[in-house]
Parts: sequence; structure tokens; C-alpha cells
Amino acid sequence: MAKTGGKSELTLKKALPYVLLICALIGLIASFALTYDKIQVLKNPAYNPNCNINPILSCGSVMKTEQASLFGVPNTVFGLMGFTALATVAALMLAGATFKKWIWQLMQLAATVGLFFMLYLFFQGVFRIHAICPYCFVVWMITIPIFWYITLYNLREKHVKIPGDKKGTMNEFMQKNHGNILIVFYLIIFGILLHQFWYYWKTLI
Repeated sequence: MAKTGGKSELTLKKALPYVLLICALIGLIASFALTYDKIQVLKNPAYNPNCNINPILSCGSVMKTEQASLFGVPNTVFGLMGFTALATVAALMLAGATFKKWIWQLMQLAATVGLFFMLYLFFQGVFRIHAICPYCFVVWMITIPIFWYITLYNLREKHVKIPGDKKGTMNEFMQKNHGNILIVFYLIIFGILLHQFWYYWKTLI
């Protein structure tokens, strides 16, 4: 997938359903675990979720915040719905199914909304709540490659376009350096976590 055209395009088409399916299954497991803990907390306020690891990595403290729900619905419900749909699409792709352009554009929209929601929750967790739910963090980390590789595929198939990139220079750069760009994204995320919670991490050294 390092070069555009030819074998790299074929590689992307073959790899994409596996990437989506693996990420969707991980997301489903994390969402299910969170949903289970949420139900237990509602039934018994004294319940201590097994993902309460330390003052920073804690599901319990995050679950009780208003950011844990959207329009009164727990975020985990949206996760279960979204990852189930994604896993279904990936499984159909592996079975040889093809989709219309508008389906891919709809997936692009869903992946983009998911990424922005992930960034919003990351900001809230780090700078407002001052705690990170481990299961939520797993979901955030798989949301990034889901968005990234759906976007790369859609750009290659010309389902979507980058505004102002008439010559395809930006697209070509992204296709050739997709792995490096993904690594940089993760480095930024972990760099923020290291810096913001250094007052705690340093006590573990």
C-alpha cells in the first residue's frame, strides 16, 4: 500500500475488509464490556468496574460524567450499533460483495463523524474529566485506522475528493505515506497523554 496504482490498489482492496473486521470486533468487545459495567453500576452504585486501574485509567469515574452519554443514550450503545454495522460490511466484503458509490460515501461520513466524536471525547477525558476509560481508549485507537483506511480507499476509488487537490498531490502523498501518517497521529495522542498526566506517571518510575 505504499505506492498508488497497480498492485498497491489491489493490496488495499484485499486488506481493507480485514482491517475493518478486526477493528470492528475489537470495538464490539470493548463496547460490550463497557455496556455490561454501565448496567452493573446502574444496578449497584457501589459496583467497582474491573477497568478501574488507577486514578488516571478509570472507567467508573468517566461513566458518571455527562460526556458518557449523547442525547441521554450511553455512548456504548452507539458503539455496539456502529461496530456491528461495520463488522457486517467487512464480512460481506470478504464474501465478495461490492457496494455502490453512495454506500462508500455514507461509510465515509460515518467514519468522519466517528473520528470527530473520538477527538471530542479524548479532549473531554484529558482536559475536563482528567481520567481515561481504558475500554474507551481502545475504541478511540481503533477509530483512527477505521477512518484512515476508509478515507484512503475512497480517495483511490474517487468516491470522495480532497477540496483544492486538483492535481492529486495531497492524495498521492497520503497514499504513499499512510503508515507514517498513522504513526504520527498515535505519537501525538500518546504525547498528549504523557504530558498531561506526567504528574502521575512520574510517581510510577
